[in-house]
Amino acid sequence: MRAVVFERFGEVPSVVTVDDLACPPGGVVIEVGATGLCRSDWHGWMGHDAGIRLRHVPGHELAGTIVAVGEGVISWRPGDRVTTPFVCACGTCPTCVRGDQQVCDDQRQPGFTGWGSFAELVAIERAETNLVRVPDEMSFDVAASLGCRFGTAYRAVALLGAVGEGEWVVVHGCGGVGLSAVMIAAARGARVIAVDIAPASLDLAAALGAEVTIDSSGLDVPARVVELTGGGADVSIDALGSTPTLHDSLRCLRKRGRHVQVGLLAGADDAPPVPMGLVIGSELEILGSHGLSALDYPAMMDEIAAGILRPDLLIRDVIGLDEAPARLAALGLPGAGAGGVTIIRP
Repeated sequence: MRAVVFERFGEVPSVVTVDDLACPPGGVVIEVGATGLCRSDWHGWMGHDAGIRLRHVPGHELAGTIVAVGEGVISWRPGDRVTTPFVCACGTCPTCVRGDQQVCDDQRQPGFTGWGSFAELVAIERAETNLVRVPDEMSFDVAASLGCRFGTAYRAVALLGAVGEGEWVVVHGCGGVGLSAVMIAAARGARVIAVDIAPASLDLAAALGAEVTIDSSGLDVPARVVELTGGGADVSIDALGSTPTLHDSLRCLRKRGRHVQVGLLAGADDAPPVPMGLVIGSELEILGSHGLSALDYPAMMDEIAAGILRPDLLIRDVIGLDEAPARLAALGLPGAGAGGVTIIRP
């Protein structure tokens, strides 16, 4: 099969031919129809994830067709159209048993703990627990986009943030996950403020339902949000992942507001200082959102089928496998994720 492979962290990958994948017991091999290009892939390529072993194939947002089924798999067969969350849970640990598969104690992640989907084929373990059927009317492009950014935003807004009608919601960073959060919050009747520095992202956020857009360049964002909302937002989401956006998000909140951390804090931002005096004095909640388990996909898929959510509107462009290495490397540049989601069709 053809795959995007890197031999060293931070070195531009190559598209090469490697051996086809063996089907794992209890798992499947999927012919990749589409896979998302995500900033999390960039973090892995940079070496920010300790679990990656070289040589490596990135890619963790995927959808496609099963071509092989391993021993013990009874619910799936070749030809089935499927996707999977990026956290592939074990289904048996105490965390999974209580229904929190997205933070499984023994999780697998394609593109991180093993080879990923920037390839013609990908192997997924624990198929009975982790595969989600893709309806015939849903394209692989859309299905792939759900696996990390959209699913993580759905959990952040709908389940953890518990956003309700009329609440003020601020989204800091309008890349793929931030724009997803804007759409999902607006669909729940929230009053959404989108914050970014890229005009293309802010324009799309407005089209997706943001009531207010803020160019954060040189601006005191918390002061502006407090002014706009008459005291602070109910929910504030850091969808970028940096010390400044984390601090802005906390300072945007009203008393007893909810901060949801979605963007990865890695590298120099791995252990950011947190203004705990503000958190305690205002009784703020700090929540983390780490993907969406396969158990929680049905509600999201129902909203998509009903047209309440339109992840197709987030797809910016579609590229081939040969373009993926340069585009992956460029994700570290300012504004690289502006204007929506990029999909790779291997």
